[in-house]
Amino acid sequence: MKKMNFNFLYILLMFTVLQSCESDMDVISKDDDVLSPEQLFSTPEGYKQSLGGVYGNLSLTGTGDAGSSFLSGIDAGTSNFNRCLWYLQDLTTDEVIWSYENDAGTADLQRTIWTADNPLLLGMFSRTMAEIALANEFLRQTSESKVASRGNTDAVFLANVADYRNEVRVLRAYAYYNMMDLFGKAPFLTESDPVNFAGPEYSRQQLFDFVESELTEVIPSLKAAKTNEFGRIDKAFAQMVLAKIYLNAEVYTGTPMYDKCAEQCSAIIASGYSLETNYLDNFKSDNQTSSEMIFTLQSDGQVTQNYGATTVMVNGSVGSIEQNGTSLGVASGGWGGALRLRKQFVQKFDGSDFNGDARKTIISGTRSIDIADIANRDQGYVLAKYSNVSSTGTAGPSSTFVDTDFPLFRLADVYLMYAECAARGAGIVAQGTDYVNMLRERAHNGSTVADINDNELTLDFILDERARELHWEAHRRQDLIRFGKFTGGSYNWAWKGNGANGIAISNNRKLFPIPTGSLNANQNLTQNPGY
Repeated sequence: MKKMNFNFLYILLMFTVLQSCESDMDVISKDDDVLSPEQLFSTPEGYKQSLGGVYGNLSLTGTGDAGSSFLSGIDAGTSNFNRCLWYLQDLTTDEVIWSYENDAGTADLQRTIWTADNPLLLGMFSRTMAEIALANEFLRQTSESKVASRGNTDAVFLANVADYRNEVRVLRAYAYYNMMDLFGKAPFLTESDPVNFAGPEYSRQQLFDFVESELTEVIPSLKAAKTNEFGRIDKAFAQMVLAKIYLNAEVYTGTPMYDKCAEQCSAIIASGYSLETNYLDNFKSDNQTSSEMIFTLQSDGQVTQNYGATTVMVNGSVGSIEQNGTSLGVASGGWGGALRLRKQFVQKFDGSDFNGDARKTIISGTRSIDIADIANRDQGYVLAKYSNVSSTGTAGPSSTFVDTDFPLFRLADVYLMYAECAARGAGIVAQGTDYVNMLRERAHNGSTVADINDNELTLDFILDERARELHWEAHRRQDLIRFGKFTGGSYNWAWKGNGANGIAISNNRKLFPIPTGSLNANQNLTQNPGY
């Protein structure tokens, strides 16, 4: 069982009511052991448990079993932050197909024909705004005046609370970053607003400015990279979010900021991370020990059972023909071929450069590469990237809920971001080439057979290389938009636009619509164009 170094419980959710973006979906604890704020914050342990609640919202959905959700009226399976993030960033692209289109919202997402009534969009919007609500309440309860009013004077304790507050501010900024990226707007709320306040609508530019200023202000006060306890963020996490907003600044604001992205990448690279020797060890049940992980979303097959992204991916990767669940550390039949690969992703590994590439875990067998019928689970290749088996070959304790953490941010992504910035004129091209070759040599067990030269470091190459290195890690939609390949018809993939071979889609789909329920709950919100 994975060791949790802090109490990873939803204790913070024991507050009677916390603000949510949906007034008809208040964040209400359904646990019998409700604690008032005064009870919860009566001990130093209570403060840390409350911090665990803010972190926990990124992996869990409620205080009960895997099917519980504290979001009233929203199913746990359609509101897990990690799962929704993966669906929105990867299921909408050329990387993957979900076989069971009767599952709420999945068909519209993977065929890129979603509407504002899609339940997965509501789940992501609500869960992310719940993260902001949790962060704001924690900051209210840990203000200097609140802490002092409870008679706390111990210097070590006060320093710890200051650290907690800095981390929560970063988690809130990360939540607003996701709202900016996915929806282009959000209700804006801070700890200064009253509970259940309907926040004003912030535009993409306003959200960008807030995230940038908040992170820039708090970074000097965060713990140095790799010095915080397991499961908590540090400077590198905040620098990673900054790097992401700068990488996509031209999409978000119309102004490219690749020089700033390269600067943040260099700072992270200098922080002491190193590539894990074995690529696939980053996606096994003990991947929390990987030397390149900047931050993971925790999963534990016993302690934090949930239907998050890694449980979905490992069980879903079991082929309907192959019945290879045992090799992945789950039941032999898994989820019966729930996930398969779209042809265009498979073709990213065509060519002799990828013979023996550790990143190529594609299983073809007797399967056809084309998926003519999404419901036919025997069509399309399958993937064996993620598993519930440790680096030493031991399967996790549960045959359904996996121990494998989701790699939210890792060093390989930083290397590729720097390389992209260099190809776009910011940063040093030779350095970017070196970073790419480090990844390719790792994938080929140290061999230089697939190394590239500076002239080959083109934008088209980088987009494909990001798919090869980072597939199923919730980056693809964002990458395709940044490279101008998501909408329109310059690059089509199977079932894009609801066409078997892919058709052009309109530019408005670079953003998801504001969910209907969210619009109804907050009259300050407006719908995105085209919906």
